[in-house]
Amino acid sequence: MRNDAPSARKIRVWDLPTRLFHWSLAACIIGSLVSVNLGGNAVGWHFRFGYAILALLLFRFAWGFVGPRYARFHSFPPSPWAALRYLRGGSGQGPGHTPLGAFSVYALLLALGVQVGTGLFATDDIMWDGPLKALVSNATSNWLTAVHEVNRFVVIALVVLHLAAIAWYSWVRRQPLVRPMIVGDKTIGESAADAPPAADGPRERLRALVILAVSAAAVWGLVTRVA
Repeated sequence: MRNDAPSARKIRVWDLPTRLFHWSLAACIIGSLVSVNLGGNAVGWHFRFGYAILALLLFRFAWGFVGPRYARFHSFPPSPWAALRYLRGGSGQGPGHTPLGAFSVYALLLALGVQVGTGLFATDDIMWDGPLKALVSNATSNWLTAVHEVNRFVVIALVVLHLAAIAWYSWVRRQPLVRPMIVGDKTIGESAADAPPAADGPRERLRALVILAVSAAAVWGLVTRVA
């Protein structure tokens, strides 16, 4: 008997700009944490990594509206009920981020936004000041510095949870997440066999390059305005 049901297949889910953003952000977070713990002149690199993270966050915010299908925010809205159903064994909402993964993305982007935002006004009261520290009072700078220092542990906790979630998806759900974020393609089951692939051609890559250049220029202008 002939079976006409659609079979599992691979489709492009993560476009190249999204993948490069993901791994660049991971490298910058590691570099930022290592450099600030080294102290001394290495703190200068902590600032540089922070500027790079800010530029990447600006890029990702814009890419969430004009990027390919699965990179757009509307494709993975945060829903506590959907996340709870997923934890109880329910299915995801498509080839992109699962409901649980959506919360992880939003939480980490928010925490990183707070971290780089407060870092612009922070001070160590010894030799390093954020580039915008002169725009606020000493009391405000000290308060933002305290938030910056505490929020660092929030970022670390979210990164650890992110890694734990990757392991959980791989071992419990049998869904490898690392390889698709490297190669871009993901195997989808019959329930999502009709899902279209994400656009990932020269037009999307040129658009991403322009957005990244604008984001980097914006950060450069911001951090040098009081120099």
